[in-house]
Amino acid sequence: MNNLNQRKPMSIRRRGIYLLPNLFTTAALFSGFYAIVQGMNNKFEYAAVAIFIAMVLDGLDGRVARLTHTQSEFGAEYDSLSDMVSFGVAPSLLMYEWAFRDIGKWGWFAAFIYCVCAALRLARFNTNIDVVDKRYFQGLPSPAAAALVAGFVWVLGDNGYTGNELRWYAAALTVFAGLSMVSNLRFYSFKDFNLRKSVPFIVIFLLAMFFVVISSYPAGVLFLLFLGYALSGYVLWLLDLRKPKNKALPPA
Repeated sequence: MNNLNQRKPMSIRRRGIYLLPNLFTTAALFSGFYAIVQGMNNKFEYAAVAIFIAMVLDGLDGRVARLTHTQSEFGAEYDSLSDMVSFGVAPSLLMYEWAFRDIGKWGWFAAFIYCVCAALRLARFNTNIDVVDKRYFQGLPSPAAAALVAGFVWVLGDNGYTGNELRWYAAALTVFAGLSMVSNLRFYSFKDFNLRKSVPFIVIFLLAMFFVVISSYPAGVLFLLFLGYALSGYVLWLLDLRKPKNKALPPA
């Protein structure tokens, strides 16, 4: 009888731990849904910020699952569906409401290109997760693409521009982000950083300065940061083209 009483709290605690990463995923899903609602209500800055919050929560759910050893197939599938809403539907609808509504079919065509590319990117990631090099992503990650689109809306709206004034630039950026997601370009994943290793003091200082810079002007700094990351894959591709290819040795 005592053994049964001891096992029961343990099983309840185990179920609670499995619930923890899915709570972060649910919060990320809510942020994506909130971004859609605010975009439809023409509150574009709120929608852009909500997409960034979803990106942070999406990064936390996987780390929490690994730290607590609560990874599951359900969690992986739920996370993928949440990503589709937060980083596929929400950015495309935000851009359509902000800039594409007055350009007819070209507007929803550009928004749909982004949306379908996000779906294809997530499907390819789920099927190739055990195949690709862990150090690099194949194609631009959907959270980074969403941050690029949302950051564009946020920083230009913050400077007094309207989407109608920049609709063609917005269309070009949206299509660029979508096609980058389904490309075969390599983007550094930062997964080989070990947070448990000791680091020099200067690293902590630089991280503190990084947060200070972001807090000084979040919209502009975040947009430039993710724009640079989106271009990094093309830089790696150009560097690979310049590398000399090993020629086969002639037969003796």
